[in-house]
Amino acid sequence: MAHGPVNAMDLELCQALAERFRELVADPARAVVVTGSDRAFSAGVDLKRCTAGGDAYVEKFLPALADAFRAAFELPKPLVAAVNGPAIAGGCVLAACADVVLMAEGSARIGVPELKVGVPFPRIALEVLGAAVGERGVRELVMGAQTYPPERAAQLGLVHDVVPAAELGSRAVAAAAALAGDVPPDTFATAKGQLRRAALERTDRYADEDEPVATLWKRHIADGWVARYLASVTGRR
Repeated sequence: MAHGPVNAMDLELCQALAERFRELVADPARAVVVTGSDRAFSAGVDLKRCTAGGDAYVEKFLPALADAFRAAFELPKPLVAAVNGPAIAGGCVLAACADVVLMAEGSARIGVPELKVGVPFPRIALEVLGAAVGERGVRELVMGAQTYPPERAAQLGLVHDVVPAAELGSRAVAAAAALAGDVPPDTFATAKGQLRRAALERTDRYADEDEPVATLWKRHIADGWVARYLASVTGRR
C-alpha cells in the first residue's frame, strides 16, 4: 500500500485493495504479502474524508471498506501481513485478514479503537477479528477499544510473531513461501475456504446490520463526536 503518509483508508484505497486482491486470485503468484509504504501499515479509516463528505460519502465508503476486507479475507492463496508501522482500526482489521501476521519491533501500535471513535464495526470486520483471535479475544479487542504494542498484540494472538524491523520484509516473504510450501494450490484454497466459511456465512446472514451501522456513522459524524475524537488524537482543538 502506498496511499499518503499513513495509508489512511478512504474510498479510493478501499476500492483499489478490493480490486487488487481479486486480481491476485488468477495471478500466477503462489502467495501474497501485504505491507505499508513509508512509516505506517495503515492508520485506519480516513476520518477527515468521512467528516468532510458527510452522509453521501459514508454511503459509498462503508460498502467499499467492507468489500476490501472481504476480498482480502477470501483470498484463496496464502496471505501474510507485514505490519511495518501503526495498524489502527481498519488497518488492524486488514492485517487480521491474513493467514500470518508479522509485526516489526518498536513503538508502533495495533488495535481497534472504533468504539472511542463513536462508530460500530461492519459485520465483516467483527468476523475477521473473531477468526483471528477467537470469541474471547475479539470481545477484549472491541470492547476495550485499545491499541497495543507488538509484544502485547502477540500475547492476544493478533500478531503471530514480532521481528526486527530490518528483517520484516524477508521474514514475511519466507512465511508466505512456507505456507505455499509443497501443498497443491487448490488443496490450500479448499482448506482455507473451509476454515473461513462460517465467518463469511455469518457476514451474509447479518447483512441487515448494514443500515443501522451506517446510521450511527452518519449520526456521530453529524453531532461532532468523530471530529472530537480526531482532535483528541491529533492534538488539534
